[in-house]
Amino acid sequence: MTLPKVGLYDDDRFLDHDAGPGHPERPERLEAVRRGLAGAGLTGRCLPREAREASREELGRVHAPGHVSRVAASEGRTVRFDADTQAGPRSYAAALLAAGAVSDAVERVLAGDLDRALCLVRPPGHHAEADRVMGFCLFNNVAVAAAAALARGLERVMVVDFDVHHGNGTQQIFESEPRVLYLSSHAYPFYPGTGALGEVGEGAGRGYTVNLPMPAGLGDAEYARVYREVVEPIGRAFDPQLVIVSAGFDAYYRDPLAGMGLTRAGYRALTDVCLRIAGGAAGGRVVFALEGGYDLTGLAECSAEMAELALGGAPPEPIPGDVSRADELLAFYRRGLRDHWPALG
Repeated sequence: MTLPKVGLYDDDRFLDHDAGPGHPERPERLEAVRRGLAGAGLTGRCLPREAREASREELGRVHAPGHVSRVAASEGRTVRFDADTQAGPRSYAAALLAAGAVSDAVERVLAGDLDRALCLVRPPGHHAEADRVMGFCLFNNVAVAAAAALARGLERVMVVDFDVHHGNGTQQIFESEPRVLYLSSHAYPFYPGTGALGEVGEGAGRGYTVNLPMPAGLGDAEYARVYREVVEPIGRAFDPQLVIVSAGFDAYYRDPLAGMGLTRAGYRALTDVCLRIAGGAAGGRVVFALEGGYDLTGLAECSAEMAELALGGAPPEPIPGDVSRADELLAFYRRGLRDHWPALG
């Protein structure tokens, strides 16, 4: 079996983003992911790729000019945009590289230079809206990359967001775009307060936003069942030509900002479903971009599980446990989504 060519986008300049003293989105997060991959012997199996800055044209496909200018104006100084989100003197440069790295990964995957890519970027992006910095995020890295894929002629791009927080920015940017299926599983009600089941998109994009709001405390078995019985059928029905993953590891059971119960086994199961969805028209093409995750051990363990599977590792073993708690939740999802996705039955 030929193993996939997996690009690794990592850059010390991502460490330069300064969210402020004591902020959970700290440089140690990236260092933890690096330790996780190196400790599992995965770094050397990846193909190192150099991050580049996103261009104004690329950013402008998803962000208003005023938004880009406001972030750019933070260069060389410290700017607090809101109670949660700060840019330090070198944060703008890091944010340009983060968005550019994910976009470059998409371009190289679509060109056939890579089969998949792991983008170890910061600051994260999925809360950034078209005209709003929010939730630790300056530019929406995944949205910029998805728009780059559309600009290259793709007609079906799927974004899977398994961060524990809803990606309000990605949803807002693509809510009227039928070429992008945005699917998010997230704690609800929880920050940022969006992501109800009934939020399904607008206009031509109606049905192409899929939200799976979850009660706190779900673990590996429940998540695996939701992804197997809801996420995978929807993804296969859409049959994307490319899958982009907003890879947040804050549903980990020890994460300080959330209350879910995933372990490394759960993240392996989620990654497996993302890869299975990409098995059709996408030809296995998946780009993973780091979002949240604030327990350093969890970041190291779970990112390594994701990377190992992306590199061609064995599919996960079935996760034991009583999953009856998911019965009512799955029925709730099916009732709300089957008009848009008959594959749910």
